[in-house]
Amino acid sequence: MAKKIFITGGFGFIGKNLAEQLRGTYEVATPSHSELDLLDSQAVEAYLKENQFDAVIHAAKVGGNRKEPVANMVEKNLRMFFNIARCDRHFGKMIQIGSGVEYDKAHCPPKVREDFFGAHVPTDDYGFYKYVCARHIEQSERITGFRLFGCYGKYDDYEVRFVSNAISKAIFGLPITIAHQNICYSYTFVEDFARIASHFIEKDGEFRHYNATPDGTMTLLSIAEKVEEISGKNVGVVVKNPGMGPEYSGDNSLLRQEMPSFKFTPMEDGIRKLYNWTLQNKENIDIGKIRVDKY
Repeated sequence: MAKKIFITGGFGFIGKNLAEQLRGTYEVATPSHSELDLLDSQAVEAYLKENQFDAVIHAAKVGGNRKEPVANMVEKNLRMFFNIARCDRHFGKMIQIGSGVEYDKAHCPPKVREDFFGAHVPTDDYGFYKYVCARHIEQSERITGFRLFGCYGKYDDYEVRFVSNAISKAIFGLPITIAHQNICYSYTFVEDFARIASHFIEKDGEFRHYNATPDGTMTLLSIAEKVEEISGKNVGVVVKNPGMGPEYSGDNSLLRQEMPSFKFTPMEDGIRKLYNWTLQNKENIDIGKIRVDKY
């Protein structure tokens, strides 16, 4: 019998990709907000008690991007997390989609290791919310956190996410812009993360937290130039400010210890795959929105 998996945020970028990749292997539930309000503590407990899932993947969140600010963002996200986490007797295990901001992005060294966590408390709201969740996970036996330092793939928000934004601009012949400085990132292809999640659904990891990052890094400028090359168009790449910004990357030694033979998708291959998908779905892109330099 297939394991039962509950994915929160199943209509968002990461959640939707996880649901697509894991269906077929598992029995996947992705209730909409109208079907299950994660802010309703009693409703969440009743749903989990009724279904007795083998694993919960918590991908739902509000705020945390460059769009309009969300009122009470920290409170709402923490309530969603703890409404699920407190009911751990009703499910087998929980996977939390974490972030590199848990280390405090303002003080995060390049290729940061998991044992750096706690050296600083994030000053931004989104980082603080993720930090509080991570502190709880350290004391939990059923929750594992995976820190992403950038994730890309289909269904991502092309308005504010760099890789999708760059691809969308290239498709419509617009220059690719880096609104601030060039930065080096650890970008994870979302399909790779789905395979990582599947591994931890089947097996218990030795550690409570893992940096879910590939072996290498890539700068925004290199990504933009690769997108331009794949597009076959001379759209141009503009970096608004000179110099390099602080690197945002994670060391994946603990993940490699758990999954030594795991093969990450080379970023060029991931970009090409996303470019082709975006091209096939370009009718869903609002040109007016990609003209605004938000990244």
